[in-house]
Amino acid sequence: MSETILVVDDEEKIRCTLRGVLADEGFDVVEAADGRRALELLEHVEPRLAIVDVWMPEVDGIELVERMRSHAPHLPIIVISGHGTIETAVRVIRLGAYDFLEKPFQLDALLQVVSRALGEGNVSVDRDGTGPSAAAAPARRLPQRTIARSVVVNGQGLHTGVRTGLILQPLPPGSGIHFGNISSGETVPALIDHVDSTDYATTLARGGMVAKTVEHLMAALHAYGITNVLVKMQGEVPILDGSAVELCALLEEGGVVEQPATVEELVIDRVHALAPEGNGAKGIAIEPADAFEVHYTLDYPAPIGRQTFEFRFTDVDAFRREIAPARTFGFVKEIETLEQMGLASGGRLNNCILVGPDGVVNAPLRFPDEFVRHKILDIFGDFYLLGRPLRGRVTARMTGHSDNAALLRVIRARIGG
Repeated sequence: MSETILVVDDEEKIRCTLRGVLADEGFDVVEAADGRRALELLEHVEPRLAIVDVWMPEVDGIELVERMRSHAPHLPIIVISGHGTIETAVRVIRLGAYDFLEKPFQLDALLQVVSRALGEGNVSVDRDGTGPSAAAAPARRLPQRTIARSVVVNGQGLHTGVRTGLILQPLPPGSGIHFGNISSGETVPALIDHVDSTDYATTLARGGMVAKTVEHLMAALHAYGITNVLVKMQGEVPILDGSAVELCALLEEGGVVEQPATVEELVIDRVHALAPEGNGAKGIAIEPADAFEVHYTLDYPAPIGRQTFEFRFTDVDAFRREIAPARTFGFVKEIETLEQMGLASGGRLNNCILVGPDGVVNAPLRFPDEFVRHKILDIFGDFYLLGRPLRGRVTARMTGHSDNAALLRVIRARIGG
């Protein structure tokens, strides 16, 4: 017997398209042009899944999801919207929707979500309101890695402006990643527990040991799967060219070696989210996925504008090609403020993208959307502060290091690191 899918959308053209695609896949489709009619249908029909638009007259999609969860608590609901924001996505997921897709979406992507929703059976809402619990694949045991030999790089700190350098040294299995002071020998583990500051960069601190601007190096370590290494430094990780390209080269120079031990990846099995701020302008969430993925939306006034990029981490080559070259960026109008805060003293035209009112001062860009790719680079680095590889999909809009750290603390508190 064919499974029934309920489609709720006030646009007849959308309903017609979905009806055709779903029918071709062997589903029976029932339709409603508004939320009220959908609720009436649920009195007589028991669909296996519902696809619901957000913006509809009278009963909108958000209210409909709430009422549907009450009426049919185990019904998977996919929410679609042509005016979606991270706020909308987080809100409907918290209400119990299975997934959220922003129009226009690829029909193949919709069918994949439909398949996952039906294949994973019932969807239950967590008591803490963080969304559905998905049947995640078991965590994998991955080989621990270090570098084969010590390597060194010199440069300048972006925020301190001080000449600095790094010495990377191998560590035995089970050691973890540590930042150490070249002079005193004090160390701080690269863990969210020791994040001290997130003002324009991520800083770790413990006792007298302070490691500033660690995110680009952490991103490279994440991509190469390095789990055990000592990073000797003095105050701040050098900014180099503002990206992670030279840090990738440094790790390759040292040689990545597998060790006779494994580490269990951290699997996200339900949605974790921060409450959105500023009328949907800012927010971050993570949900189950079969790899580490980041979907980031950046929306600045001209000359940058809106940029969206999605990166699925498949291997180190993809990271090195698509994310690592993206440089940090700043605005001419903010330089004076940063200097007053004692930051960006090491900013130069060759180690960051500088944006003025008329465009990029030090063109050319490495990618047309280099700004949003750099935000993903930062997320890649910050999320490795959970101490092990991560499997989940991050969706973020206009967020920074402080938001990354806040979500990491939520994850740590709920499922450990």
